[in-house]
Amino acid sequence: MIDWSVSAAAIWRGEDLRAVKRLDPIALEELLKIDRQKEALLSNTRRFLKGEPCNHALLWGQRGCGKSSLIKAVFNELKSEGLRLIEVDRDELAKLPLIADMIESEPFRFIIFCDDLSFENDERGYKGLKRILEGSIELPPENIKIYATSNRRHLVGENLSDNNGALVAGTSGELHFADVVEEKLSLSDRFGLTLSFYGGSEEDYLAMIEARFKDYKGDREALIVEAKRFSQLRASRSGRAAKQFVGYYETAKS
Repeated sequence: MIDWSVSAAAIWRGEDLRAVKRLDPIALEELLKIDRQKEALLSNTRRFLKGEPCNHALLWGQRGCGKSSLIKAVFNELKSEGLRLIEVDRDELAKLPLIADMIESEPFRFIIFCDDLSFENDERGYKGLKRILEGSIELPPENIKIYATSNRRHLVGENLSDNNGALVAGTSGELHFADVVEEKLSLSDRFGLTLSFYGGSEEDYLAMIEARFKDYKGDREALIVEAKRFSQLRASRSGRAAKQFVGYYETAKS
């Protein structure tokens, strides 16, 4: 059993929770050019801690734009106020009801963190997730919220064949989706807070580079040229690319 007064975070491993001893220390001020998303997720989480109306959150969009980092940074900001974090892999989501039973009587508020969440057409693990999001005959625990990240807006893959059976009714033109389409769309709809993330402009990317090299005393013009080249090679101007450039540049200089 985990002593949650000592451990602030855990990861589900097989059949049990393992306390995290070395937390990622990322802070909100390190995340640039996503102010709208930061404000929304932080506000939602503060409401959760106060027992006020709040939502499960889905952070979706392009890779490397700060989705996972934002969840971890919000947790770091609020863990001293009683927030706790449990990371659960997609393949372990069937265990969510068991995890909920283990923590629902704890005097803390828990974020269940599901990173890179998506399901293929033949997977049915998302049904366990839906039970925690909205409950079954038993209401979901009040001290648990799901925060998930995904590259997909709709978490379950869709095929053209999924639309077989969709009908347009009468002269009103009302569209009736096939049952499989309705089921797949309904999973994303269970996240009351949906935040989108997009790759930034070159200006945004260079602003992140400048922030990470604010104390740099070398040739800044050469630094910017190299940063631009790095982003072109990566085909990305994301926050992740800016962070990776730091390690790349320091290694190249040594």
